[in-house]
Amino acid sequence: MRSALSLTALLLAGCSLAPRYERGAAPVPPAWPTGNAYAGDYANLPSASYRDLFRDDGLQKLIALALENNRDVRQAAANIERARAQFRIQRAELFPQLDANAGLTRGSAVSSAPATTSTSASLSIPSYEIDLFGRIRSLTDAARNSYFASQSDAQAVKLALIGDIATAWLTYAADKSRLDLSAATIVTAQKTVDLTQARLSGGVAPRTDLRQAQTILATAQSDLARYTTAIAQDRNLIELLVGAPIDPALLPSSIETANERIAAPASGMSSEVLLRRPDVMAAEYNLRAANAQIGAARAALFPRLTLGGLIGLIGPSLEGLFGNAGQDVSQGTASATYPIFQAGAGRANVAASKAQRDAVLAAYEKAIQTAYREVADALARQGTMTDQINADRLRTTAAQDAYTLSDARYRGGVDSFLQALDAQRSAYAAQNTLVATLLTAATNRVTLYRALGGEAAGEPAGAN
Repeated sequence: MRSALSLTALLLAGCSLAPRYERGAAPVPPAWPTGNAYAGDYANLPSASYRDLFRDDGLQKLIALALENNRDVRQAAANIERARAQFRIQRAELFPQLDANAGLTRGSAVSSAPATTSTSASLSIPSYEIDLFGRIRSLTDAARNSYFASQSDAQAVKLALIGDIATAWLTYAADKSRLDLSAATIVTAQKTVDLTQARLSGGVAPRTDLRQAQTILATAQSDLARYTTAIAQDRNLIELLVGAPIDPALLPSSIETANERIAAPASGMSSEVLLRRPDVMAAEYNLRAANAQIGAARAALFPRLTLGGLIGLIGPSLEGLFGNAGQDVSQGTASATYPIFQAGAGRANVAASKAQRDAVLAAYEKAIQTAYREVADALARQGTMTDQINADRLRTTAAQDAYTLSDARYRGGVDSFLQALDAQRSAYAAQNTLVATLLTAATNRVTLYRALGGEAAGEPAGAN
């Protein structure tokens, strides 16, 4: 038995038939696109925590609450524990299983004969496969990388959650600004309606002026109702993402304020930064797992050597079991199994594992390409947003001044009501456009944070 255990220890370091894994070149350009749409130097963008970029205390508190309470995060954590347990189960096959047995037998051959007692104790290895060709080790490597992939998947869930909360928070801010704008427009439009009604009653203005003034008022009232609903829905979404009721004090007051609280990542980055994205890391671990499965399939074509053994004592009593009356009992078994005829099933299994590896490789490369496009698109939009915001601010200021002047000239009888009405519509539209532009700029910075993979996670934790 001792010799068998020594042989087992020597054979544990058997060969592996898994292909050597080498990370290929990323199927994307090494640098980001350049041109008029791209502002700044993106040579080496560092990773950043959401706390560095989302600089609002309320938003940070919402994200922290969500990371504790969100059900998707809890599900991802459970998936990690399941993958970890599966890895430990698979890894246990690398080691012999040791069973302890004890027995007591009492009886007699005939009723008149005195009773006899027999006791026994033994240690046994039921069945242990010597991993000569690395089959079990390859399966263990596959399980380990699947466990690592589950950790990266969980990190991707957290990253998506952070981005979703920030986007919902900004959307609430924009809808709040639109709500306030609609309410302010209702006040001025009502004054215009009242004035036009008085002029109509005095025979100064035609009825068409009153109807046109009422059109502006009704539009603002409709917008007020729509954005009241939108704000309620925005809050419902935030509470769903957080997983608990939220304090209204954590919500933003306007998009103008919220936009200033979302910073852009520092400039400088190569496309290799994509390899740290959680979804790309998960895809690579899945590729490593598929690569290991090829080794297991290849090893299944070769013989399997299985050892078993027992060592124990038999005696007439518990006291005699370890005394002179006890007898040593030992037994060892060894068997080899070789698949002679499987109608090609073994080689087909190898071919299937290779095809699976190729499919996972394609998914890995696609994940990198998708990540590249997401980052490039976000950089392109970020490069032009400052100019767009400045232009929309200028347009809003000019439209508001034009409305103020036209309204004063109309009240003074200099301009027609149609000119004042057009100026009011232009001012209202310009203000709404600025809100939309500020929302686009802020959410694009959130998108860039997500596309870059957020805070670098590093290598996953072990499963011991």
